[in-house]
Amino acid sequence: MNRWKVAFFLLIAILVTSIIALAYWIGNPAEDPPIPVAEKSPRNSNVLTVTASKQDLEGIANTYISKAIEGEPLPVELLVEDQIVLISQLTVFGIELPVVMEFDPFVEDDGNLRLEQSTVEVGNLEIPPSTVLSLMQDTVKMPQWMIIRPSAEEVYIDLSQLPVTSDVKVKAKEIDLEKDQIIMEIIIPNRGF
Repeated sequence: MNRWKVAFFLLIAILVTSIIALAYWIGNPAEDPPIPVAEKSPRNSNVLTVTASKQDLEGIANTYISKAIEGEPLPVELLVEDQIVLISQLTVFGIELPVVMEFDPFVEDDGNLRLEQSTVEVGNLEIPPSTVLSLMQDTVKMPQWMIIRPSAEEVYIDLSQLPVTSDVKVKAKEIDLEKDQIIMEIIIPNRGF
């Protein structure tokens, strides 16, 4: 057989193997990272209850995201409407695709937030939500307090990891986006004098 025919068939085999490996990698998301165990609030602490609007939450969240990535381009933009919307971009084969994901927020017993994915749009492509979250987990640098869980199709917001001053902790109490009411608790430990 001619050397060119062998090279051609070898190239075809490499391309087919690469496409199969990429499809397998995209189709099988890695295990979800574990949800951290929340620390208990100190008994002798002061609790400040704060009511915020959707606009307040959006501004605070985007500020913390940009602060966490330290001057790099913002990987996601968070919008708070009737749902929580994350807007980002994925680069696939050198092509930038816009990604819009909508989430329903739920307050966990420990005061953290769980965002369950309800819809996803990746350009004009039909891609399963778990695959999009897996790609984002692997390619987009997120703050350590935003935990992407592709198999569960959710993003977990660990409010206890927010970088606030000293020993102050933040907990979500209630989120009702339809009524534009977000209730948070700021826990400030007492310092014995």
